Order: sequence, then C-alpha cells, then structure tokens
Amino acid sequence: MLSDAEEAELQARMKADPDAREMTDEELGRLRPAHEVLPPDVFAALMKRGRPKSPGRLVQVTLRLDPDALAAFRATGPGWQTRINETVKRAAKRLGQDPFGQDP
Repeated sequence: MLSDAEEAELQARMKADPDAREMTDEELGRLRPAHEVLPPDVFAALMKRGRPKSPGRLVQVTLRLDPDALAAFRATGPGWQTRINETVKRAAKRLGQDPFGQDP
C-alpha cells in the first residue's frame, strides 16, 4: 500500500504526464485475463518464470576479484558474467584442464 504522500506524488506525476492516466470504470470493466485473449502458446511462454535453463550445468562459487578487473568486465554491459566464464574456460584450456572433460 502507498502512503498518502506517495499516492499524492503519484497522482501529481500522472497529471503532469498526458500519456499516463487512470483508467475509467468502463475501461477497467472491459479488461480480460491474459489467458482469455492471448494464444495459448504465447500465454504459456509469458508464464514461464525464473532463469532460463542453461545448456550446461554451472556451479555457483564465491570468488574475490580485483576491483579494476571486475569493473572492466561490468563496463562491457549485460552478459559480463558469461564473458568472465568464457575467459576462465580459455585459461583452463591453456593450463591443460579442458573444462569440457576432454583430454588436451
């Protein structure tokens, strides 16, 4: 629930934005549940929750990294954790430890 102050701020922002308005009772009455109006496959896809399944099993670890190294990866944008994983896999191959379980 919003506090009175939060509600007042929200109402003021909506009044200042011509594209943001409260729906009328008539508009609200015409709304239908998504499962009634979407194709079944689209509705099922939207209802999937959680992280997508990874093609390979990953292991969660705690790792301390140099702040500058971490900042460099994060600065590359979304997917930075995957890029760290790829970098570690390449390093493992150079050490003779193939992360895919194959001999070097």
